[in-house]
Amino acid sequence: MDLLEYQARDLFEQFGVPVLPGRIATTPAEARAAYDDLGVDLVVIKAQVRTGGRGKAGGVKLARGADAVEKTAAEILALDIKGHRVETVMLSPGADIAEEYYFSILLDRAAGGYLAMVSIEGGMDIETLAVERPEALVKVPLDPVEGITPTVAQRIVTEAGFLPDDHRAVGEVLQTLWRVFHESDATLVEVNPLVKTGSGDIIALDGKVTLDGNADFRHPEWEQYSETTGDVDLERQARELDLNYVKLDGSIGVIGNGAGLVMSSLDVVAAAGADLPGAPKPANFLDIGGGASATVMANGLRIIMSDPQVKSVFVNIFGGITACNDVANGIVHALDMLGDEARLPIVVRLDGNSVDVGKAILAEARHPLIIVKNTMDEAARAAAQLAAEGN
Repeated sequence: MDLLEYQARDLFEQFGVPVLPGRIATTPAEARAAYDDLGVDLVVIKAQVRTGGRGKAGGVKLARGADAVEKTAAEILALDIKGHRVETVMLSPGADIAEEYYFSILLDRAAGGYLAMVSIEGGMDIETLAVERPEALVKVPLDPVEGITPTVAQRIVTEAGFLPDDHRAVGEVLQTLWRVFHESDATLVEVNPLVKTGSGDIIALDGKVTLDGNADFRHPEWEQYSETTGDVDLERQARELDLNYVKLDGSIGVIGNGAGLVMSSLDVVAAAGADLPGAPKPANFLDIGGGASATVMANGLRIIMSDPQVKSVFVNIFGGITACNDVANGIVHALDMLGDEARLPIVVRLDGNSVDVGKAILAEARHPLIIVKNTMDEAARAAAQLAAEGN
């Protein structure tokens, strides 16, 4: 579960992480009132959406004065950022930034533990930094039981190259962020930038938090985060339909039967779109498991086609216990059930049990949205090409 920035800010504040005051607004008038409430001259107005690239899309702007704040908030609230409609903005005071740093704690699945990443060159895209100047990004494995103690914090700030005079202040903030990560059952806590102000204070100026949904039984307070903010909360809708769905940032919807096959499909789709205009990528992970009834397929297609980012759909099925003819019937009947809701081309690859019968069913249906390909690579390329053409 990804928190919006203002929710991460509030969580940080609860644990004692130093943050700036923040107010949210859903209308320009509310933004004006929030500005008056903050009582400062200069504010930063940020779009609250669950996607990156807000600044480049015009979703982060400075404003001074009530009239300018109201006008700027109206502009941001009218934006669509990567398919996410902006319905909420956060206002916070402009900061006197002397230095910008990067810090994160994340679940390192490969190592079976946790990892702290830190750089004294924050404020920029960390993926770019990791590629262009990997030596500037320090990675420190964390013991899941020990976490970030004063000793570990001292090691992190020393290896990262913080000035000795800042070691104590930065180290204390890192220890507090560990408490946020550990006690909140998070899989990611990221601050970019963590800043040093002109007066020497260390402040978390932006925050990203991902909570582990498997721990929600321990956190009844998480109910506040399940409310939709921005575009349709597709993951919540999918959970209500018992679908194993994860929203991504691409434009190619992906459906498969089996987590391994879906993961492979994501890789193949990403590779197929890499050299095409717009570099279309997977828009989701959706595993329909062993059941591909018309209802299951219709629910899956409805969720995917509700995502405004999606331009094409890739259905990749390997028939085992569930035969390909059952899947094919499910697809045809699902499109009948969806009617006008079905609006995107669907590239289908079938293989395995009863594959010839399944292909015959799809051919006989002659549905204008269905495109059948023989191999996974061919189907991925076709879906990627359709997504590129639809952008």
